[in-house]
Amino acid sequence: MAEVEDNFCEIDGSILEGGGQILRISVALSALTGRSLHISKIRAGRQKPGLSNQHMQGIELVGRICRGQLTGCSIRSEEIRLTPGVITAGEYTGDSITAGSISLLAQVALPCALFAGGPTTLRLLGGTNVDFSPPIDYIQKVLLPTLKLFGVDADLTVVRRGYNPKGGGEILLKIQPLEHLKPVSLMERGDVIGLHIYSYVAGTLSESISQDSARVAEDAVKKALPGVQLKVSKTARKESAADAVGNGSGIFMWAETDKSRVLAGSAVGSKLTDAVKAAAMLGEHLKTGAAVDEHLQDQLIIFMALAKGHSRYLSGPLSLHTQTAIYICEQILSIKFQIIPVANENVIVECDGIGLENSLLIQ
Repeated sequence: MAEVEDNFCEIDGSILEGGGQILRISVALSALTGRSLHISKIRAGRQKPGLSNQHMQGIELVGRICRGQLTGCSIRSEEIRLTPGVITAGEYTGDSITAGSISLLAQVALPCALFAGGPTTLRLLGGTNVDFSPPIDYIQKVLLPTLKLFGVDADLTVVRRGYNPKGGGEILLKIQPLEHLKPVSLMERGDVIGLHIYSYVAGTLSESISQDSARVAEDAVKKALPGVQLKVSKTARKESAADAVGNGSGIFMWAETDKSRVLAGSAVGSKLTDAVKAAAMLGEHLKTGAAVDEHLQDQLIIFMALAKGHSRYLSGPLSLHTQTAIYICEQILSIKFQIIPVANENVIVECDGIGLENSLLIQ
């Protein structure tokens, strides 16, 4: 359950997805709205309840950005309190210490930095391509281009890739502030016109693994889209020691449409079955005919909720992460999302955003 008063939010960290999604959305909205936040029962249903190091680093990063007072933010803690201050532009470092996901650090901090009084640079350290989170390529090739439609101006540079278990990856994310987020409509996917494949290995693994994976993935996608003429761009490479830390391998592939939509599939691992898995993921996203893939649907929710006007998108069935993001935004912002079933088990997700204004820019 959640309780929201004028300047205070009480969130049950065990509801729905019951993990990091609740923390990321709640902490970001606390910083953006200025409402104090208490989250209890953090990850209560997980094998290791409470905060992991990755969660802790993301919360602390937002705490620094908003000059907030943060208590309870320690390993395995099952409750935190955040009293936010003023979101402040500048240069910030977030370090997951191990191979914790850099992408998830970016997810929690990016919305906050957009409402600072000037440009912000995030130096984020950890894992760039790891299990159970979007690869950094997804943020770079899918999320940020889509966020441009909201008016977001952000540039991501991969300095070095990092993999399990060592991490050691680094990115720079440069974010320009905005007055408010524009509403978006992502209702048409369009026809697929291009397929891009990035297959990589690092460390002691052979470059031939990346070449074989790229070939297998291309064949699998073409088989899933019979009769479709695709312009294929394929890169298979071995990362140098300067470009990546430790052993790692995987594949990221994305499709572009004539409506400028981007959908993706990815996998971490050196087996050819991992390449097939990535291709199957992309193939499933394309079969739905939706304009937004499963991994983008939840990442757009907070931006739709904050935008100035009516936003909507067409997606496949809602993931638990998306349902959780919607629930938290509805509770803290007192808005309502509409979920409208349509053909092929797809849904339209829409809402009227609160039109959050950047008071630090609008004087």
